[in-house]
Amino acid sequence: MTAPAPLPDISGYSIAPERHWGRWLAVAVILLLLAALGRAFAVGMIEWRYVGAFLTAPAILTGIANTLVMTVATMALGIALGVTTATMRMSPNPVLRGVAVGYVWLFRGTPVILQLLLWFNLALIFPRLGISGVWTVRTVDVMTPMVAAFLGLGINQGAYTSEVVRAGMLAVDTGQYEAAKAIGMTRLLALRRIVLPQAMRVIIPPLGNEFIGMVKLTSLASVIQYTEILHSAQNIYYANSRVIELLIVAAIWYLAVISVLTPLQMLLERHFARGTAGGR
Repeated sequence: MTAPAPLPDISGYSIAPERHWGRWLAVAVILLLLAALGRAFAVGMIEWRYVGAFLTAPAILTGIANTLVMTVATMALGIALGVTTATMRMSPNPVLRGVAVGYVWLFRGTPVILQLLLWFNLALIFPRLGISGVWTVRTVDVMTPMVAAFLGLGINQGAYTSEVVRAGMLAVDTGQYEAAKAIGMTRLLALRRIVLPQAMRVIIPPLGNEFIGMVKLTSLASVIQYTEILHSAQNIYYANSRVIELLIVAAIWYLAVISVLTPLQMLLERHFARGTAGGR
């Protein structure tokens, strides 16, 4: 039997790193595009001194405050309606299920801006609200831009939130429902004490995205004259014709608010994901 041939001596070789020429080319192209875009904004027709001057204008700050108030209020209404509708949707009662399905179908099937306009013009259908002969009020006095925006955005959000909550409830093992029933818990008590706490891990991430989306969705309320960020910017540029500058101011504030809310959402997700692989 012949001896095996000796292995070649590779001690003098060095390991050459792989060249990722495509990546470097892509980076170069992206940097060139960003530089061109930055130069266009820097040397274009934008008057940046107006951006700085109106960034903290009282009207803009009022719009920011109104945006945040409307976001919190509409999300609170949307969550309340969403939990209620999701519970009705999973009820064995066919009437409750039908009402829940109809509500989701109606408000998810029509544009938000259309719903805002309908609420704002409700006086054209019902001139007065209340109980005839007892107490009534003119609808136009009640349905202010703020109330119309609150109802339009909140009720619409409830339809979407109900599907998020329902998905979270379906993610809980059916054995949890059976165990709660076995120890004598009512359906609502089991939902509050056992099902929803476990479902929060699934509910929080999309609900956080919905909250962030609502910050931007409030801009639609400008069509019914609600004074949020975009409406405030529009009122100013109608007077001084600095359209792009004021739109940049609005964009900066939207980005600032979202930049604060995003890490808060991540912390909330981590809190409810404790004990799971995603919460380590």
